[in-house]
Amino acid sequence: MILKLLRKSKLDKYKPRIARSTYVDAVKVMMPQGRGPQALPPPLFIVASVELGNTTTKCIITATDLRSGKVHLIKKIVRLTRNIREPLPGEQVMGSTLWGKGLSEGAVAEFVRDTLLTCLREARLDKDRDLHFVVRSTGVSASFGSPEEVGAVIRALAKGCLAAGINPSKMVAPFSKSGLPSQLRDYSKLDKVSFDGAVAGCLPPRTRGEIMANEMEAELSTAGIKIGAKWTDVDCRNPMVGLDFGTTFKGRVTNDELPYAKTIGSICGLSGAICDALIQGSNVASSALEFSEKIKPKNIEEAEDLAYEVHKYIRIEKVPPATTRIGTIPVNAKSAHEQGVLLLGCDVGDNGSDLPKLRSIGLTIYKEYGAETLLSVLDHVSALIVRRVLEQLLREGIINDKYTIGITGRAGITGLKPRLILKHIDELGLFRGEVDRRVVFVEDGLALGANVMARCMHSLGTPHNPLGGNRGMQCILNLRINLQKAMKAHAQK
Repeated sequence: MILKLLRKSKLDKYKPRIARSTYVDAVKVMMPQGRGPQALPPPLFIVASVELGNTTTKCIITATDLRSGKVHLIKKIVRLTRNIREPLPGEQVMGSTLWGKGLSEGAVAEFVRDTLLTCLREARLDKDRDLHFVVRSTGVSASFGSPEEVGAVIRALAKGCLAAGINPSKMVAPFSKSGLPSQLRDYSKLDKVSFDGAVAGCLPPRTRGEIMANEMEAELSTAGIKIGAKWTDVDCRNPMVGLDFGTTFKGRVTNDELPYAKTIGSICGLSGAICDALIQGSNVASSALEFSEKIKPKNIEEAEDLAYEVHKYIRIEKVPPATTRIGTIPVNAKSAHEQGVLLLGCDVGDNGSDLPKLRSIGLTIYKEYGAETLLSVLDHVSALIVRRVLEQLLREGIINDKYTIGITGRAGITGLKPRLILKHIDELGLFRGEVDRRVVFVEDGLALGANVMARCMHSLGTPHNPLGGNRGMQCILNLRINLQKAMKAHAQK
């Protein structure tokens, strides 16, 4: 009993900063501000994020007040990807999810269309009048041979958006301010600085093709963590480590170069799928998401030791240059090596080969210890993944105490994971007693990142509330303008 109380008190000393998603009524957000005849509705930039994942498919609508920089979450629709209809006779199967669900272009397009239209309808928003942009992303890549082949899924998502009646202009970056709706033009800086690929002050890896198939998701999640951190007291700008614990793992390490940070590390593989495999062994649910809805999280004494047993099958290591796939994710490790980008992988066996062993372990834990212990094991497993990733980054010498760490995704922020993660980071001695204020947990990071990407494409930044640049510094707009002027002058020589 004393030991249990001691463990509980050690965990309770950590106060995780968690940016929770709070959804507001779009009608209220759009109401005129002020009093009398001068009262005007706020200048809102409304973005829909459409995400096709291995476990869930989401549509999340956000609205940014361009005057204040405040981001509002308007509506979220979540559906299980396994409910996508089966390919019809004659339809080509373009790929499958991590769990073997076959996908045709038509089936994905219909599912996305219905999800997007439902989200807009329940949000009471008009797709033509109110919606400004749609960002599409996917983590479905297990069945593809290279990062580039995942483009087939992105095209299916685009067809779904078009089938929903979304104007094609709302899915591509505008060339100039004249291409923006009139009510947004006063807030755009496209006449001063063009969109050059940087999102939230960070450039993607400068390689031939993508380093990993879920590169875009890593970019969106990293940007979303930065803006989600604005709801806390953590300044999570560059340099930073961003980790997204969806079904698949994606993450980035950025440095502190100005005006744009470079991506110096990429992380991919399995994360939520590891927890899902343990749950699948119990035969109670097919995912940790569904299992956790039935059980209240507790920190159980035996769970940490059991998590270490699970980790005997988990490989977290620098990916060799000849590797083409890690944790089911197609990668271009050779390109990463040539460009000096550290590529870390999280795998179970070789390309997920030991996932069946995790199902067997999950069954044993469920039978011998019960559902609460199994759920607690998941929390410890995810926390240990964070620890081992950071240990690798420290060994490689690419992070130090100047960094902040941001975490998003269902397998990284739910249950007791935030406190356990803080404990492990604290034990690494990275932040010397400041761990609570140097790590942030963000709900719906990918959707928030879609909002940021759309704003960057339209140059709708808020200099008084910046996302780019380094922790503690002011806006980098002038640095960006000077850089683009210098590049233009050099090109004209």
